[in-house]
Amino acid sequence: MPRTRRLTALATAVAALSVLATACTGQSGSAAADDPDKEVTLNFWHGWSAPSETKAIEENIARFEKAHPNIKVKVTGNMTDDKINQALRAGGDKAPDVVSSFTTDSVGKFCNSGAFADLNPFLKKAGIDKAKVFPKTLLDYTQFNGNQCTLPLLNDAYGLVYNKDAFKAAGITEPPKTWSQFVEVAQKLTKTDGDSYEQLGIMPTYHGYETTPVRLAAQWSPRYFDADGKSNLAKDPAFAGMLTAQKDLVAKLGGYEKLEKFRSTFGDEWSAEHPFHKGQVAMQIDGEWRASMAKEAGVTFEIGTAPLPVPDDQAGDYGKGYLSGTIMGIASGSKKQNASWELVKYMTTDTEAVVAFANAIHNVPSTLAALDSPDLQVTPEFKTFLDIARHPKSNTTPAQADGGTYQLTFQDLAYAVEKGDVADIAAGLAKTGQQIDTDIAKAK
Repeated sequence: MPRTRRLTALATAVAALSVLATACTGQSGSAAADDPDKEVTLNFWHGWSAPSETKAIEENIARFEKAHPNIKVKVTGNMTDDKINQALRAGGDKAPDVVSSFTTDSVGKFCNSGAFADLNPFLKKAGIDKAKVFPKTLLDYTQFNGNQCTLPLLNDAYGLVYNKDAFKAAGITEPPKTWSQFVEVAQKLTKTDGDSYEQLGIMPTYHGYETTPVRLAAQWSPRYFDADGKSNLAKDPAFAGMLTAQKDLVAKLGGYEKLEKFRSTFGDEWSAEHPFHKGQVAMQIDGEWRASMAKEAGVTFEIGTAPLPVPDDQAGDYGKGYLSGTIMGIASGSKKQNASWELVKYMTTDTEAVVAFANAIHNVPSTLAALDSPDLQVTPEFKTFLDIARHPKSNTTPAQADGGTYQLTFQDLAYAVEKGDVADIAAGLAKTGQQIDTDIAKAK
């Protein structure tokens, strides 16, 4: 099952964590002197809520408690960042000691504010070389300015899921690798029905579920910030290239208004009514969970998966994609940090634990050893996303002091560009970059 709660509005998480940052500043490293061999009960809060997900968590915790009989773990699921924020502000015995969050974009605030303890001293004491345990991109999104205040707990890779039967009917023999091929395939797969569609090659608008600006931009290998930490939107041609390419695709598939009208007929992303499941779209930008969900929904067509296409001038980098994932950290206000570290270490670095969890909820493992484990259950559809996770050019959005605010600012520009409200993309990027620099300066 996918970790759907991560996909709640980033704006809500940013607002909640701005309060958390204020409440927690200065607490980092406040209590790491407890004896991890003594009898202790840890409060562990996470966001999963689906029965299969919570069952997987419980099984992992049971294995941990068997290996650490002196540590009991009280698990509380379905916790949003807002609820975590409130509990950390209140403190006390009922507050979480260990937290798992879907909001990768907020790592900068978690680290910068001191809400979570820096895990570097714990890693060093345990003799763990994090660079040899975790893929580099995952380390990039779990730390900020050298403060490793979280560690990766499973991983999401984004690629292309497609209807092989629709491809065959259109005479398409393989998934597109370059953007120009992608546009051509999307047009071939599109069948109009008056002012609507019988079948759409792909929903290219940014509100189309996982088709977000940052996930598309990843195919251009963008640099969001320069060496001085200033916004790079106006200087890196990747951003203008992506915005221009997406706007062109929107126009070629019928235009913004027609596409959005069709999108309003789509069902829920996490149900059998998903437009890919129903054959309304032939291709879908999505994560590793979509193929298994489509099969569970009972689709009658054959499913294929592939990396997202890359710009034509980066054809040699085909196979890369956008990566994100769940993060896990220790509350800096906890009086049980050494015991908490034992739980974090087990769930994030123990190969057996990581593989078992990945198998149970159909997500990409977050350690190099787990990615190569013979115990990992790999279908042909899933292997695509494992390869994306391993690709050296796969990338993510970097942590920043303002959390994900800079991403929202870029997203707003992208929305305006695709609607036609911003004609001068270069000017729009320059203005947006200035706003991002202002917001980050205020957050520091």
